[in-house]
Order: sequence, then C-alpha cells, then structure tokens
Amino acid sequence: MYERMLNKNETPQIKDIEDYIGKESCTRLQELENLLQSRYIISRELRFPFGNSYGWGYKYSDKTNHLFYLFFEKEALTAMIQIGDKAVPALMEQFSLFSSKAQSFWESRYPCGKNGGWIHYRITSDSDLEDVIRFIGLRIKERTKR
Repeated sequence: MYERMLNKNETPQIKDIEDYIGKESCTRLQELENLLQSRYIISRELRFPFGNSYGWGYKYSDKTNHLFYLFFEKEALTAMIQIGDKAVPALMEQFSLFSSKAQSFWESRYPCGKNGGWIHYRITSDSDLEDVIRFIGLRIKERTKR
C-alpha cells in the first residue's frame, strides 16, 4: 500500500509529489514544514539517496546540519531520522513523552553506533507530527530566527 516513488530516471515535479502522497499527506507535509520553520533555519532539497529502494524524498537541513529525510509514499510520508549516541540519554529522559508508536519505532530502529540508530517513522496521522518534531529536536536545538 505504501509504495515509494522509485523511478530514479524521472525527477518528480511538485504536482507529481502532491498527487502521489495525497491530500492528507500534503496537509501534513505543510504542517511539518511550518513547525520546522518556526524552530530552525531550514533548507529542503529533493533527493534520491541510498540506492534504489528508498526513492524520492526531501532532505531537510538546518544551515549545514542534516536533520532528516522525508520519503514520499502512496498516501503517506516516512521520516528517516538518525539519533546518534550522544542524543540517546536525552531520548531516554523524554521517552515517556513519545507515543507508543514512536517508542516502538525506536525499539525496532536500525542500529547505528553503540546505542543510537535510524528511525523510519511513517506519518499517517496528524498526531505523528509531534513525535517526528520531538525526534528531530534531539538532533539539534531550536534556533531563534533573526
């Protein structure tokens, strides 16, 4: 059901992305970007990273600091967020604030480093955005815009 945009040879246009992810995911994407812009100085880059199975998505950065990837899926989005070893203690302090869905994603993370890992968080409801923003906040502190 959640197929990704896997045609590497054809760069999708914004309309293609919107049609693919659907109206609800478009709304969530806009809300996510609004939340990011209120906390960080973000840039967004359309990419096809990591070989042929991840597909098209956006790479989000705060100035030169990578924040996360957001992959386009049929009627959904998936955020791929790396939580490094240094951020794990803060994650454990906040763990009870995350939804059971987010806790499950953390527990089934792809390992990286001693205790860190990559989370693949499929965003299918508005409440998922809070968890995604909380995970991103572990990577980098919020900035105030000037």
